[in-house]
Amino acid sequence: MTPLGRHIRMLRSRKGVTQKQMAEELGVSAAWLSALEHGKRGRPSWEFQQRLIQYFNIIWDEADELTDLVKISHPRIVVDTSGLSPEATEFANLVAERIDAISPEDLDELIHRVKVCSTSRPRKRKRIIE
Repeated sequence: MTPLGRHIRMLRSRKGVTQKQMAEELGVSAAWLSALEHGKRGRPSWEFQQRLIQYFNIIWDEADELTDLVKISHPRIVVDTSGLSPEATEFANLVAERIDAISPEDLDELIHRVKVCSTSRPRKRKRIIE
């Protein structure tokens, strides 16, 4: 499940609707919506994001939060380490190989460290390629 999928599930639960009901109202199949919630689909389009925002009647900060979750919820990514240090390439490969073995606690710590690092130094170029 992606961060977006978890958020959609929470919003859907709060609204008290099933995937099937929500899918019908949004004009998508229940299978498509299920795949999105479970992280088996890529990022939804901007248009679909807007339909979600309207469907859940969310505004301002909560709408921005949903948009931010879309950005960090692509289930399949490629990390371009060309031009970076050998350690950066090793790190990316180790994460790719072992992501399923990292404990939730360690994931939280790694996420925190990367976020702190990314806010303290400006990014030179986009490193994630879809």
